[in-house]
Amino acid sequence: MKVAVITGASRGIGACVAEGLAADGYVLALTARSQDDLKKVAERIKKKLGTQVPQVVTCPVDVQDHKAVEATIASVKSEFGRIDLLFNNAGIVKLGTVDEMAIEDFDKVLAVNLRGAFSFLQAVVPIMKKQRSGTIINIASDAGKNGYAGWGAYCASKFGLVGLSESLYKELSPYGIKVTALCPGWVDTDMAKVSGLSTKEMISPKDILNTVCWLLSLSPAAVVKELIIDCSESIA
Repeated sequence: MKVAVITGASRGIGACVAEGLAADGYVLALTARSQDDLKKVAERIKKKLGTQVPQVVTCPVDVQDHKAVEATIASVKSEFGRIDLLFNNAGIVKLGTVDEMAIEDFDKVLAVNLRGAFSFLQAVVPIMKKQRSGTIINIASDAGKNGYAGWGAYCASKFGLVGLSESLYKELSPYGIKVTALCPGWVDTDMAKVSGLSTKEMISPKDILNTVCWLLSLSPAAVVKELIIDCSESIA
């Protein structure tokens, strides 16, 4: 049995990865703020896989609530005994130049995209250390490698997540734990509607799923620190 914790699992990338991992036999702990949306994802998985569906539990939690995150991971560990994959995917975006963005909005983006990811890491890493195994995939962004006008808060959060991932990549390697920062360009999700690109011009969530499956298929000796996936239309 392999157990995956997926944050931001109620839609978009998280929901797509959840469906794919369930098809591969992973037991899933799906987290997001909305229990109703999580249940829809779980029901969709069960309908698709029928009798072959692995166990899927829904865990409504706000990533900004550190105590709630700790309690959620403790519950998953208690129920399943282990955690093999943390797919750190929850995120929000708020746009604005430095002179027009409210400080509260800046704090919110960092609280969800960076501090929230850290909360899950802090809760999951001790479990993986005891196992001396595990995979952590942090969903960063092209905006974690390049700055864009009006995207300062989002870029700051994703640059921070890339840096955190690289530190953990080195910190956790001796424990047999793999850490990868996945940095895609525009992915065809609700969040990407502001891009103005068509569906054909964006990365499919299934591309992210296929990348995750590839990372999970590698031998224990193969480690990938960072992976950048560009939209073909964005390459100058």
